[in-house]
Amino acid sequence: MFGRILVAAGLSATVLAATLLVTAASAPAESIDSSELRVALTVPRIREHLDELQRIAAANRGTRAMGTPGYAASVDYVRRRMTAAGYQVSTQRFEVPYFAETAMPELTLRRAYAAVTEVRTMKFSGSGDVTAPVHGVGLKLPPSPAPSAASGCAPADFTGMPRGSVALMQRGTCPFGQKARNAQAAGAAAAVIMNEGQPGRTDPISGTLERPGMAIPVLSVSYQVGAELAGAGDAPVHLVTHTVSEHRQTENVIAEGRSGRTDRVVMVGAHLDSVPEGPGINDDGSGTATLLAMAEQLARLGDVPRNRVRFAFWGAEELGLLGSEHYVDQLGPEQRADIAAYLNFDMLGSPNFARLVYSRSVPEEGGQAPPGSDAVTRLFTEYFGTRRQPVQLIGFDGRSDYAPFAEVGVPVGGVFSGAEEAKTPEQAAQFGGVAGRALDGCYHQACDTIDNLNDQALDQLGDAAAHAVFTLLHTVANPRFR
Repeated sequence: MFGRILVAAGLSATVLAATLLVTAASAPAESIDSSELRVALTVPRIREHLDELQRIAAANRGTRAMGTPGYAASVDYVRRRMTAAGYQVSTQRFEVPYFAETAMPELTLRRAYAAVTEVRTMKFSGSGDVTAPVHGVGLKLPPSPAPSAASGCAPADFTGMPRGSVALMQRGTCPFGQKARNAQAAGAAAAVIMNEGQPGRTDPISGTLERPGMAIPVLSVSYQVGAELAGAGDAPVHLVTHTVSEHRQTENVIAEGRSGRTDRVVMVGAHLDSVPEGPGINDDGSGTATLLAMAEQLARLGDVPRNRVRFAFWGAEELGLLGSEHYVDQLGPEQRADIAAYLNFDMLGSPNFARLVYSRSVPEEGGQAPPGSDAVTRLFTEYFGTRRQPVQLIGFDGRSDYAPFAEVGVPVGGVFSGAEEAKTPEQAAQFGGVAGRALDGCYHQACDTIDNLNDQALDQLGDAAAHAVFTLLHTVANPRFR
Protein backbone atom coordinates (compact mmCIF):
# COMPACT_ATOMS: atom_id res chain seq x y z
CA MET A 1 0.00 0.00 0.00
CA PHE A 2 2.92 2.28 0.58
CA GLY A 3 6.40 2.56 -0.91
CA ARG A 4 6.03 6.27 -1.42
CA ILE A 5 8.40 9.22 -1.21
CA LEU A 6 9.91 9.76 2.23
CA VAL A 7 10.10 13.42 3.23
CA ALA A 8 12.42 14.17 6.13
CA ALA A 9 11.23 16.80 8.55
CA GLY A 10 13.52 19.76 8.81
CA LEU A 11 13.89 20.32 5.06
CA SER A 12 14.29 23.91 4.01
CA ALA A 13 11.05 25.78 3.38
CA THR A 14 11.92 26.09 -0.31
CA VAL A 15 12.57 22.38 -0.78
CA LEU A 16 9.52 21.45 1.28
CA ALA A 17 7.24 23.73 -0.72
CA ALA A 18 8.57 22.30 -3.98
CA THR A 19 8.14 18.74 -2.74
CA LEU A 20 4.53 19.32 -1.71
CA LEU A 21 3.66 21.43 -4.75
CA VAL A 22 2.49 24.20 -2.39
CA THR A 23 3.09 27.86 -3.19
CA ALA A 24 3.57 30.53 -0.57
CA ALA A 25 0.31 32.14 -1.65
CA SER A 26 -1.60 28.95 -0.86
CA ALA A 27 -0.52 28.72 2.77
CA PRO A 28 -2.09 30.46 5.80
CA ALA A 29 -0.39 33.81 6.40
CA GLU A 30 -0.77 33.82 10.19
CA SER A 31 1.48 32.19 12.74
CA ILE A 32 -0.93 30.48 15.10
CA ASP A 33 0.10 28.96 18.44
CA SER A 34 -1.62 25.62 19.03
CA SER A 35 0.47 24.66 22.05
CA GLU A 36 -2.25 25.10 24.69
CA LEU A 37 -4.51 22.60 22.93
CA ARG A 38 -1.65 20.20 22.25
CA VAL A 39 -0.62 20.22 25.91
CA ALA A 40 -4.21 19.57 26.95
CA LEU A 41 -4.65 16.69 24.47
CA THR A 42 -2.84 14.05 26.50
CA VAL A 43 -2.60 10.33 25.87
CA PRO A 44 -4.43 9.53 29.16
CA ARG A 45 -7.33 11.71 28.00
CA ILE A 46 -7.43 9.88 24.67
CA ARG A 47 -7.15 6.52 26.41
CA GLU A 48 -10.10 7.35 28.69
CA HIS A 49 -12.31 7.18 25.60
CA LEU A 50 -10.51 4.15 24.18
CA ASP A 51 -11.12 2.28 27.45
CA GLU A 52 -14.83 3.02 27.17
CA LEU A 53 -14.98 1.85 23.54
CA GLN A 54 -13.26 -1.37 24.61
CA ARG A 55 -15.75 -1.80 27.44
CA ILE A 56 -18.63 -1.29 25.01
CA ALA A 57 -17.25 -3.91 22.64
CA ALA A 58 -16.61 -6.40 25.45
CA ALA A 59 -20.21 -6.04 26.60
CA ASN A 60 -21.50 -6.63 23.06
CA ARG A 61 -19.87 -9.82 21.76
CA GLY A 62 -16.54 -8.17 21.03
CA THR A 63 -17.62 -5.82 18.26
CA ARG A 64 -18.87 -2.31 17.53
CA ALA A 65 -19.83 -3.04 13.92
CA MET A 66 -22.62 -1.20 12.17
CA GLY A 67 -26.03 -2.68 12.92
CA THR A 68 -24.99 -4.21 16.23
CA PRO A 69 -25.77 -3.22 19.83
CA GLY A 70 -22.09 -2.34 20.19
CA TYR A 71 -22.41 0.33 17.54
CA ALA A 72 -25.59 1.70 19.09
CA ALA A 73 -23.82 1.96 22.45
CA SER A 74 -20.88 3.72 20.77
CA VAL A 75 -23.27 6.28 19.26
CA ASP A 76 -24.88 6.87 22.66
CA TYR A 77 -21.47 7.38 24.28
CA VAL A 78 -20.25 9.89 21.68
CA ARG A 79 -23.55 11.78 21.72
CA ARG A 80 -23.51 11.98 25.52
CA ARG A 81 -19.90 13.20 25.79
CA MET A 82 -20.17 15.76 23.01
CA THR A 83 -23.44 17.14 24.41
CA ALA A 84 -21.89 17.44 27.86
CA ALA A 85 -18.99 19.37 26.32
CA GLY A 86 -21.43 21.95 24.95
CA TYR A 87 -21.64 21.06 21.27
CA GLN A 88 -24.80 21.08 19.16
CA VAL A 89 -25.21 17.34 18.58
CA SER A 90 -27.41 15.64 16.03
CA THR A 91 -27.67 12.15 14.60
CA GLN A 92 -28.27 11.46 10.94
CA ARG A 93 -30.06 8.18 10.27
CA PHE A 94 -29.77 6.31 7.00
CA GLU A 95 -30.37 2.82 5.65
CA VAL A 96 -27.60 0.49 4.54
CA PRO A 97 -27.37 -3.08 3.25
CA TYR A 98 -26.26 -5.38 6.06
CA PHE A 99 -24.71 -8.82 5.78
CA ALA A 100 -23.21 -11.10 8.39
CA GLU A 101 -22.19 -14.74 8.33
CA THR A 102 -22.86 -16.34 11.71
CA ALA A 103 -21.16 -19.68 10.96
CA MET A 104 -18.97 -21.14 8.24
CA PRO A 105 -20.65 -22.69 5.19
CA GLU A 106 -20.96 -26.45 4.72
CA LEU A 107 -20.83 -28.33 1.42
CA THR A 108 -20.75 -32.12 1.14
CA LEU A 109 -20.88 -34.49 -1.81
CA ARG A 110 -18.72 -37.55 -1.28
CA ARG A 111 -16.67 -35.62 1.23
CA ALA A 112 -17.01 -32.42 3.22
CA TYR A 113 -15.33 -29.54 1.41
CA ALA A 114 -13.17 -27.11 3.36
CA ALA A 115 -14.57 -23.67 4.12
CA VAL A 116 -12.56 -20.75 2.73
CA THR A 117 -10.05 -22.80 0.72
CA GLU A 118 -12.69 -24.74 -1.27
CA VAL A 119 -16.03 -23.10 -0.54
CA ARG A 120 -17.17 -19.63 0.52
CA THR A 121 -20.49 -17.96 1.19
CA MET A 122 -21.35 -15.22 -1.29
CA LYS A 123 -22.02 -11.84 0.37
CA PHE A 124 -25.81 -11.27 0.66
CA SER A 125 -26.51 -15.00 0.28
CA GLY A 126 -29.69 -16.26 1.86
CA SER A 127 -29.55 -18.63 4.82
CA GLY A 128 -30.60 -22.25 4.42
CA ASP A 129 -30.02 -25.99 4.63
CA VAL A 130 -30.51 -27.79 1.30
CA THR A 131 -30.06 -31.38 0.10
CA ALA A 132 -30.75 -31.79 -3.61
CA PRO A 133 -29.23 -32.98 -6.91
CA VAL A 134 -26.96 -30.63 -8.86
CA HIS A 135 -28.01 -29.19 -12.22
CA GLY A 136 -25.24 -27.73 -14.38
CA VAL A 137 -26.18 -24.48 -16.11
CA GLY A 138 -24.32 -23.79 -19.36
CA LEU A 139 -20.96 -24.99 -18.03
CA LYS A 140 -17.75 -25.01 -20.12
CA LEU A 141 -15.77 -28.02 -18.87
CA PRO A 142 -12.91 -27.97 -19.50
CA PRO A 143 -12.82 -24.17 -19.68
CA SER A 144 -12.02 -22.23 -22.84
CA PRO A 145 -8.49 -20.78 -23.06
CA ALA A 146 -9.77 -17.27 -22.35
CA PRO A 147 -12.56 -16.23 -19.94
CA SER A 148 -15.85 -16.40 -21.83
CA ALA A 149 -18.43 -18.31 -19.77
CA ALA A 150 -21.92 -16.82 -19.72
CA SER A 151 -23.37 -19.53 -17.50
CA GLY A 152 -26.56 -18.38 -15.79
CA CYS A 153 -26.58 -14.88 -17.28
CA ALA A 154 -29.90 -15.39 -19.10
CA PRO A 155 -33.16 -16.85 -17.78
CA ALA A 156 -33.22 -19.19 -20.78
CA ASP A 157 -30.05 -20.87 -19.46
CA PHE A 158 -32.22 -22.63 -16.84
CA THR A 159 -34.57 -24.29 -19.32
CA GLY A 160 -35.03 -27.92 -18.29
CA MET A 161 -33.73 -27.47 -14.72
CA PRO A 162 -35.97 -29.37 -12.27
CA ARG A 163 -37.36 -27.10 -9.56
CA GLY A 164 -35.67 -27.65 -6.23
CA SER A 165 -32.27 -28.40 -7.78
CA VAL A 166 -28.93 -26.88 -6.79
CA ALA A 167 -28.03 -24.69 -9.77
CA LEU A 168 -24.30 -25.00 -10.58
CA MET A 169 -23.01 -22.03 -12.59
CA GLN A 170 -19.64 -20.82 -13.78
CA ARG A 171 -18.01 -17.43 -13.24
CA GLY A 172 -18.02 -15.09 -16.24
CA THR A 173 -19.68 -12.39 -18.39
CA CYS A 174 -22.29 -11.02 -15.94
CA PRO A 175 -22.44 -10.15 -12.20
CA PHE A 176 -22.78 -12.92 -9.64
CA GLY A 177 -26.02 -11.38 -8.39
CA GLN A 178 -27.58 -11.65 -11.84
CA LYS A 179 -26.71 -15.35 -12.03
CA ALA A 180 -28.07 -16.03 -8.54
CA ARG A 181 -31.31 -14.11 -9.10
CA ASN A 182 -31.91 -15.96 -12.36
CA ALA A 183 -31.40 -19.27 -10.55
CA GLN A 184 -33.79 -18.30 -7.79
CA ALA A 185 -36.44 -17.17 -10.30
CA ALA A 186 -36.11 -20.51 -12.12
CA GLY A 187 -36.92 -22.43 -8.92
CA ALA A 188 -33.46 -23.46 -7.69
CA ALA A 189 -33.27 -24.39 -4.00
CA ALA A 190 -29.65 -23.15 -3.85
CA ALA A 191 -26.98 -21.82 -6.18
CA VAL A 192 -23.28 -22.63 -6.46
CA ILE A 193 -20.95 -20.49 -8.58
CA MET A 194 -17.68 -22.18 -9.50
CA ASN A 195 -14.58 -20.35 -10.70
CA GLU A 196 -14.04 -20.56 -14.45
CA GLY A 197 -10.85 -22.61 -14.49
CA GLN A 198 -8.20 -20.62 -16.38
CA PRO A 199 -4.90 -19.83 -14.61
CA GLY A 200 -5.62 -17.33 -11.86
CA ARG A 201 -9.33 -18.23 -11.92
CA THR A 202 -9.38 -21.46 -9.93
CA ASP A 203 -9.94 -20.58 -6.25
CA PRO A 204 -13.31 -19.93 -4.59
CA ILE A 205 -14.39 -16.34 -5.13
CA SER A 206 -14.94 -13.74 -2.40
CA GLY A 207 -17.90 -12.39 -4.33
CA THR A 208 -20.98 -10.31 -3.63
CA LEU A 209 -24.56 -10.49 -4.82
CA GLU A 210 -24.63 -6.69 -4.45
CA ARG A 211 -27.68 -6.28 -2.23
CA PRO A 212 -29.98 -8.10 0.21
CA GLY A 213 -33.03 -9.96 -1.05
CA MET A 214 -31.69 -13.39 -1.96
CA ALA A 215 -33.87 -16.09 -0.36
CA ILE A 216 -31.72 -19.12 -1.30
CA PRO A 217 -28.19 -20.07 -0.19
CA VAL A 218 -25.48 -19.02 -2.66
CA LEU A 219 -21.95 -20.43 -2.44
CA SER A 220 -18.79 -19.96 -4.46
CA VAL A 221 -16.45 -22.92 -4.97
CA SER A 222 -13.11 -23.60 -6.57
CA TYR A 223 -12.96 -24.86 -10.14
CA GLN A 224 -11.94 -28.32 -8.89
CA VAL A 225 -14.89 -28.58 -6.51
CA GLY A 226 -17.23 -27.34 -9.22
CA ALA A 227 -15.96 -29.99 -11.62
CA GLU A 228 -16.64 -32.66 -8.99
CA LEU A 229 -20.17 -31.36 -8.45
CA ALA A 230 -20.77 -31.27 -12.19
CA GLY A 231 -19.91 -34.96 -12.37
CA ALA A 232 -22.15 -35.97 -9.46
CA GLY A 233 -24.99 -37.27 -11.62
CA ASP A 234 -28.13 -37.81 -9.54
CA ALA A 235 -26.22 -37.90 -6.24
CA PRO A 236 -27.57 -35.21 -3.90
CA VAL A 237 -25.30 -32.49 -2.55
CA HIS A 238 -25.81 -31.11 0.95
CA LEU A 239 -25.10 -27.43 1.64
CA VAL A 240 -25.72 -25.08 4.56
CA THR A 241 -25.32 -21.33 4.96
CA HIS A 242 -25.81 -19.27 8.12
CA THR A 243 -26.35 -15.63 7.18
CA VAL A 244 -28.14 -12.41 8.06
CA SER A 245 -28.86 -10.39 4.92
CA GLU A 246 -31.12 -7.35 5.21
CA HIS A 247 -31.34 -3.57 5.24
CA ARG A 248 -30.66 -1.88 8.57
CA GLN A 249 -30.79 1.62 9.93
CA THR A 250 -27.61 3.22 11.24
CA GLU A 251 -26.46 6.75 11.99
CA ASN A 252 -23.75 9.36 11.89
CA VAL A 253 -23.13 11.62 14.87
CA ILE A 254 -22.49 15.28 14.01
CA ALA A 255 -21.37 17.74 16.70
CA GLU A 256 -20.93 21.42 15.86
CA GLY A 257 -19.41 24.27 17.83
CA ARG A 258 -21.46 27.31 18.78
CA SER A 259 -19.15 30.07 17.54
CA GLY A 260 -17.16 30.93 14.45
CA ARG A 261 -18.10 31.71 10.88
CA THR A 262 -20.56 29.21 9.45
CA ASP A 263 -19.37 29.90 5.91
CA ARG A 264 -15.89 28.66 6.85
CA VAL A 265 -16.61 25.37 8.58
CA VAL A 266 -13.67 23.16 9.48
CA MET A 267 -14.89 19.57 9.50
CA VAL A 268 -13.01 16.91 11.42
CA GLY A 269 -13.97 13.25 11.05
CA ALA A 270 -13.31 9.68 12.16
CA HIS A 271 -15.38 6.55 11.67
CA LEU A 272 -17.18 5.12 14.67
CA ASP A 273 -17.86 1.58 13.47
CA SER A 274 -15.56 -1.44 13.71
CA VAL A 275 -15.53 -4.53 11.53
CA PRO A 276 -17.67 -7.45 12.81
CA GLU A 277 -14.54 -9.45 13.64
CA GLY A 278 -13.33 -7.21 16.45
CA PRO A 279 -13.73 -4.12 18.68
CA GLY A 280 -11.84 -1.76 16.35
CA ILE A 281 -9.84 0.03 19.01
CA ASN A 282 -7.12 1.24 16.65
CA ASP A 283 -9.39 1.13 13.58
CA ASP A 284 -10.88 3.55 14.27
CA GLY A 285 -11.33 3.89 18.00
CA SER A 286 -8.03 5.78 17.98
CA GLY A 287 -9.42 8.46 15.66
CA THR A 288 -12.75 8.60 17.49
CA ALA A 289 -11.10 8.93 20.90
CA THR A 290 -8.67 11.61 19.67
CA LEU A 291 -11.57 13.67 18.30
CA LEU A 292 -13.55 13.29 21.53
CA ALA A 293 -10.61 14.35 23.67
CA MET A 294 -9.77 17.23 21.32
CA ALA A 295 -13.36 18.51 21.32
CA GLU A 296 -13.60 18.33 25.09
CA GLN A 297 -10.34 20.23 25.55
CA LEU A 298 -11.31 22.92 23.03
CA ALA A 299 -14.45 23.45 25.09
CA ARG A 300 -12.64 23.35 28.43
CA LEU A 301 -10.09 25.92 27.28
CA GLY A 302 -12.91 28.26 26.28
CA ASP A 303 -11.53 28.61 22.76
CA VAL A 304 -13.49 31.03 20.57
CA PRO A 305 -12.52 30.24 16.98
CA ARG A 306 -12.78 32.49 13.93
CA ASN A 307 -14.23 29.57 11.95
CA ARG A 308 -16.87 27.04 12.98
CA VAL A 309 -15.79 23.52 13.94
CA ARG A 310 -17.89 20.47 13.06
CA PHE A 311 -16.93 17.03 14.36
CA ALA A 312 -18.26 13.98 12.50
CA PHE A 313 -18.33 10.38 13.74
CA TRP A 314 -19.21 8.27 10.73
CA GLY A 315 -21.29 5.12 10.57
CA ALA A 316 -20.86 2.25 8.09
CA GLU A 317 -17.37 3.25 6.96
CA GLU A 318 -16.32 -0.39 7.01
CA LEU A 319 -19.11 -1.20 4.54
CA GLY A 320 -17.71 1.25 1.99
CA LEU A 321 -17.70 4.84 3.38
CA LEU A 322 -21.50 4.78 3.46
CA GLY A 323 -21.91 7.25 6.33
CA SER A 324 -19.72 10.00 4.91
CA GLU A 325 -21.14 9.41 1.42
CA HIS A 326 -24.67 9.83 2.76
CA TYR A 327 -23.71 13.03 4.59
CA VAL A 328 -22.13 14.63 1.53
CA ASP A 329 -24.99 13.51 -0.73
CA GLN A 330 -27.48 15.30 1.54
CA LEU A 331 -25.64 18.64 1.32
CA GLY A 332 -26.76 21.32 -1.11
CA PRO A 333 -24.21 23.28 -3.20
CA GLU A 334 -24.07 26.17 -0.71
CA GLN A 335 -23.62 23.81 2.25
CA ARG A 336 -20.74 22.10 0.48
CA ALA A 337 -19.16 25.46 -0.33
CA ASP A 338 -19.36 26.44 3.36
CA ILE A 339 -16.98 23.60 4.30
CA ALA A 340 -13.53 25.14 4.18
CA ALA A 341 -11.68 21.85 4.69
CA TYR A 342 -12.24 18.29 5.87
CA LEU A 343 -9.58 16.58 8.02
CA ASN A 344 -9.77 12.80 8.41
CA PHE A 345 -8.23 10.75 11.21
CA ASP A 346 -8.47 7.01 10.60
CA MET A 347 -6.02 4.88 12.67
CA LEU A 348 -3.65 6.96 14.80
CA GLY A 349 -2.23 4.34 17.18
CA SER A 350 -0.78 1.49 15.11
CA PRO A 351 1.67 -0.60 17.19
CA ASN A 352 4.47 -0.61 14.57
CA PHE A 353 3.49 2.84 13.35
CA ALA A 354 4.70 5.23 10.69
CA ARG A 355 3.95 8.97 10.47
CA LEU A 356 2.00 9.11 7.23
CA VAL A 357 0.60 12.32 5.76
CA TYR A 358 -1.84 12.43 2.84
CA SER A 359 -0.64 14.43 -0.15
CA ARG A 360 -1.79 15.11 -3.71
CA SER A 361 1.86 15.01 -4.78
CA VAL A 362 1.82 11.20 -4.54
CA PRO A 363 -0.21 9.73 -7.43
CA GLU A 364 -2.68 7.07 -6.37
CA GLU A 365 -4.90 5.10 -8.73
CA GLY A 366 -8.55 5.79 -8.02
CA GLY A 367 -7.82 8.60 -5.57
CA GLN A 368 -8.21 12.34 -5.89
CA ALA A 369 -8.07 15.55 -3.89
CA PRO A 370 -8.77 19.16 -4.92
CA PRO A 371 -5.93 21.74 -5.09
CA GLY A 372 -6.62 23.31 -1.69
CA SER A 373 -5.56 20.02 -0.13
CA ASP A 374 -1.91 20.95 -0.73
CA ALA A 375 -2.05 23.58 1.98
CA VAL A 376 -3.62 21.10 4.42
CA THR A 377 -0.73 18.73 3.73
CA ARG A 378 1.70 21.55 4.43
CA LEU A 379 0.11 22.21 7.81
CA PHE A 380 1.06 18.69 8.86
CA THR A 381 4.51 18.50 7.27
CA GLU A 382 5.61 21.88 8.62
CA TYR A 383 4.36 20.95 12.08
CA PHE A 384 6.28 17.66 12.05
CA GLY A 385 9.28 19.59 10.73
CA THR A 386 9.29 21.80 13.83
CA ARG A 387 9.32 18.63 15.94
CA ARG A 388 12.12 17.05 13.87
CA GLN A 389 9.88 14.06 13.20
CA PRO A 390 10.23 12.57 9.69
CA VAL A 391 7.08 11.84 7.75
CA GLN A 392 6.16 9.84 4.68
CA LEU A 393 3.76 11.24 2.11
CA ILE A 394 1.02 8.90 0.92
CA GLY A 395 -1.56 9.34 -1.81
CA PHE A 396 -5.31 9.74 -1.47
CA ASP A 397 -6.36 6.19 -2.35
CA GLY A 398 -10.06 6.66 -1.59
CA ARG A 399 -10.09 4.12 1.25
CA SER A 400 -11.37 6.42 3.99
CA ASP A 401 -13.95 9.10 4.67
CA TYR A 402 -12.13 11.99 3.02
CA ALA A 403 -13.09 10.55 -0.39
CA PRO A 404 -16.71 11.80 -0.62
CA PHE A 405 -15.57 15.32 0.34
CA ALA A 406 -12.75 15.33 -2.18
CA GLU A 407 -15.16 14.27 -4.91
CA VAL A 408 -17.22 17.46 -4.44
CA GLY A 409 -14.23 19.80 -4.27
CA VAL A 410 -13.69 20.18 -0.52
CA PRO A 411 -9.96 20.37 0.39
CA VAL A 412 -9.01 17.31 2.43
CA GLY A 413 -6.09 15.97 4.44
CA GLY A 414 -5.11 13.93 7.42
CA VAL A 415 -2.54 11.70 9.10
CA PHE A 416 -2.45 7.93 9.38
CA SER A 417 -0.33 5.42 11.33
CA GLY A 418 -0.65 2.44 8.95
CA ALA A 419 -2.68 -0.73 8.55
CA GLU A 420 -1.91 -4.25 7.28
CA GLU A 421 1.08 -3.39 5.10
CA ALA A 422 4.55 -4.49 6.25
CA LYS A 423 6.98 -1.85 7.47
CA THR A 424 9.82 -1.35 5.01
CA PRO A 425 13.47 -1.07 6.05
CA GLU A 426 13.34 2.60 5.02
CA GLN A 427 10.35 3.18 7.28
CA ALA A 428 12.04 1.40 10.17
CA ALA A 429 15.06 3.69 9.74
CA GLN A 430 12.83 6.78 9.76
CA PHE A 431 10.27 5.86 12.40
CA GLY A 432 11.75 2.99 14.41
CA GLY A 433 9.89 -0.25 14.89
CA VAL A 434 10.40 -3.58 13.13
CA ALA A 435 10.92 -3.92 9.39
CA GLY A 436 8.95 -6.74 7.78
CA ARG A 437 6.23 -6.65 10.43
CA ALA A 438 2.80 -5.16 9.72
CA LEU A 439 2.25 -1.59 10.86
CA ASP A 440 -0.88 -2.96 12.53
CA GLY A 441 -0.78 -6.75 12.75
CA CYS A 442 -4.33 -6.81 14.20
CA TYR A 443 -5.92 -4.80 11.39
CA HIS A 444 -9.56 -5.96 10.97
CA GLN A 445 -9.09 -8.76 13.50
CA ALA A 446 -10.39 -9.68 16.94
CA CYS A 447 -7.04 -8.69 18.47
CA ASP A 448 -7.59 -4.98 17.64
CA THR A 449 -8.17 -4.33 21.33
CA ILE A 450 -7.00 -1.80 23.90
CA ASP A 451 -3.65 -3.63 23.89
CA ASN A 452 -3.20 -2.97 20.16
CA LEU A 453 -2.00 0.62 20.52
CA ASN A 454 1.23 2.58 20.58
CA ASP A 455 1.17 5.56 22.96
CA GLN A 456 3.95 7.30 21.06
CA ALA A 457 1.85 7.19 17.89
CA LEU A 458 -1.22 8.48 19.73
CA ASP A 459 0.83 11.30 21.22
CA GLN A 460 2.61 12.42 18.05
CA LEU A 461 -0.24 12.04 15.58
CA GLY A 462 -2.76 13.40 18.06
CA ASP A 463 -0.68 16.54 18.53
CA ALA A 464 -0.39 16.96 14.76
CA ALA A 465 -4.16 16.63 14.45
CA ALA A 466 -4.71 19.21 17.19
CA HIS A 467 -2.29 21.64 15.56
CA ALA A 468 -3.91 21.38 12.12
CA VAL A 469 -7.45 21.72 13.46
CA PHE A 470 -6.59 24.66 15.74
CA THR A 471 -4.70 26.44 12.96
CA LEU A 472 -7.59 26.15 10.52
CA LEU A 473 -10.08 27.30 13.15
CA HIS A 474 -8.08 30.49 13.73
CA THR A 475 -6.98 31.29 10.20
CA VAL A 476 -8.23 34.71 9.05
CA ALA A 477 -8.11 33.86 5.36
CA ASN A 478 -10.63 31.40 4.03
CA PRO A 479 -9.19 27.94 4.79
CA ARG A 480 -9.93 26.91 1.20
CA PHE A 481 -6.72 28.91 0.51
CA ARG A 482 -7.94 30.55 -2.65
